[in-house]
Amino acid sequence: MKKSHLIAAGAAVTAAAAASVLGAAYGIYRVWFYHAAEPENISAEELSKTLPYGAQLKKDADALSSATYEPVQITADDGILLAARYYHHTDGAPVAIIFHGYKGFARRDGMGGYTLCKKLGYNVLLPDQRSHGASGGHTITMGVKERYDCRAWAYWAYKHFGPDVPLFLMGLSMGASTVLMASGLDLPETVRGIIADCGYTSPHDICRKVLTQALPHAPVGPIYTIGRLGTLLFGRFDPEDADCRKALAKTDIPVLLIHGEADDFVPCEMSRENYDACAGRKELVTIPGAGHAVAYYVDIPTYEKAVTQFLDSCLKPEASSAQAGAQ
Repeated sequence: MKKSHLIAAGAAVTAAAAASVLGAAYGIYRVWFYHAAEPENISAEELSKTLPYGAQLKKDADALSSATYEPVQITADDGILLAARYYHHTDGAPVAIIFHGYKGFARRDGMGGYTLCKKLGYNVLLPDQRSHGASGGHTITMGVKERYDCRAWAYWAYKHFGPDVPLFLMGLSMGASTVLMASGLDLPETVRGIIADCGYTSPHDICRKVLTQALPHAPVGPIYTIGRLGTLLFGRFDPEDADCRKALAKTDIPVLLIHGEADDFVPCEMSRENYDACAGRKELVTIPGAGHAVAYYVDIPTYEKAVTQFLDSCLKPEASSAQAGAQ
């Protein structure tokens, strides 16, 4: 065979291999990180998975669905339209900004926090994360870009409600990691505390964990690398760009971490790692027997007590002055 033929054959093989890798990279991006908004309702199948507390979950869902709200829109740092629902309960009360999870929606993942905050008289803002609900975009970045959206919502609340209204950032699952990653950013001085329920340590860690669980006999390293190529080329983000532990290592905002001890999706150990990394005032509450994202409904009394005490402690004048002094 002539040398030119060998070169041509080698080029063809290389091109085919490159095409295969790019195809796989796009496939992983499309399945895991591309997201189109879906109807915001809790299905019977979802409720069946949450028994024996499905009845309470449905009750809270119906109450939230019928609550009066004001639609709010802002623009993200990268130009994407972000949407939220604002629920007003008490003039001048603290505002809780609650972020939902991966491929979730605000009126489901924010229910426990909303129910408790309403009971406390707090006002509540429920943002739709980018590429979810009424917000724009089509790529889930696992907190990499969402942390800046969180900051944008905090500054909107600061400007809208004024410097005398305390703000609390809360989140569930990916929403929890979103607020933890945002803890290392330049947030408004009125952010008094952060509550993170079943958050992961980093996009890198949770992606590899899910890969290991979903494909137990596959080589996780190469698949993750191809998936990362997909996020870089098609999603315009790098899962290596954000880490809750690095953000928490430089925050002075009080943090409450909550996690179900039976969580087999985001391991409870991840909240323990986040707790260990946190440089500021911190608390960790674990709920025995609770799976992923249902700690509130597994043990409502323990959950409500922990959150209420944390919120109260963040509102004490001495806590506020200490935080202001640190800033």
